[in-house]
Amino acid sequence: MFERQKTVGVLTGGGDVPGLNPALKTLVNRAADNGYKVVGIRRGWGGLLNFNRDDPEAREKYIMPLDRQTVRTVDRTGGTFLHTSRTNPGKVAGADVPSFLQDFTVQASASGTHDFTQHVLATLDHLGIDALIPIGGDDTLSYAERLHREGFPVVAIPKTMDNDVFGTDYCIGFSTAVTRSVNFIHNLRTSAGSHERIAVVELFGRNSGETSLISAYLAGVDRALISEVPFDVEKLCAFLREDKRGNKSNYAMVTVSEGASMIGGQVVEYGQEDAYGHKKLGGIGVVVSEAIKQLTGSHIIYQQLSYLMRSGAPDSLDLMVAFNYANMAMDLIAEGMSGRMVALQGGTYCHIPISSIMQGVKRVDVTELYDCEQYRPKVRHVLGKPMFLY
Repeated sequence: MFERQKTVGVLTGGGDVPGLNPALKTLVNRAADNGYKVVGIRRGWGGLLNFNRDDPEAREKYIMPLDRQTVRTVDRTGGTFLHTSRTNPGKVAGADVPSFLQDFTVQASASGTHDFTQHVLATLDHLGIDALIPIGGDDTLSYAERLHREGFPVVAIPKTMDNDVFGTDYCIGFSTAVTRSVNFIHNLRTSAGSHERIAVVELFGRNSGETSLISAYLAGVDRALISEVPFDVEKLCAFLREDKRGNKSNYAMVTVSEGASMIGGQVVEYGQEDAYGHKKLGGIGVVVSEAIKQLTGSHIIYQQLSYLMRSGAPDSLDLMVAFNYANMAMDLIAEGMSGRMVALQGGTYCHIPISSIMQGVKRVDVTELYDCEQYRPKVRHVLGKPMFLY
């Protein structure tokens, strides 16, 4: 009796990071070795939400068959060729409900959103997908965990340059983001020194200040503001005046997590909330820069690195982790396992229940790694710490 070839679906969600395309290529090649067919779902969870099973053009728009030839060269570039979105099919605002689902809109929750998980499950069945590999951060993977609870086979791969998915020491994209940040910070020294200014460098990092902390640590920045510790701007300015005077080139530098806040202040947010309840961040660097200028009288260089941190090709570490995570994910599916997330713990590759991501939050270990009084990295001891000191 003929046995249907098993099909694995893969999608990328949330912010793009270097390492996604190499992970996709490795996954497809490993799947081919194991006798599986792979289909890419375009635009993250949005591809499944917006897939109209009665529209013959839906497959071309949202589904991409993947084979060795399709992915042959994709690992040479950053980003994700499958595209991405911040869609959450379990929490769809009324304005975002696809037109073909308007007549089937489920009762809104207390927050006014609609849950189209049953449509997603029916779409996965319609596409003949036997198991799904979502690649994303804690938001994207929280919906993967929902599908697992609904009984659909899922194996997750963590990625985010904030490195804040709970349960793993490392997420695809973090090393490259830090490497980019360190390089840009060092390059900015020439302008800061030439003009004798205070340079304020704003980095991505909503709830975790790890990118600001580690980038400042590796680049030897004078001060670092992180999401976990509200700061006193007058105290900060006193430090920066001292740092500037103590530098023979007469400049100082401070990194700022986009999620940082002043004591008694709020995180700088703007725009509407996305499907996961987050508004856009960015702008705390402007607030800090203006305050520093007023309090110190120094001219400022303000640089928001933002998407420069996550653009371009991955470094060697992100390539290594992307390759290995993808191979592990396909091996788990071949072994008939699901409801798992591949991970690194204590420098060793492993896999954990996908529900682990819902059991806590991953933040900077302030007691071990940060000086709350001096606003700078302070690694109290290295022995026994993971490679990135988390």
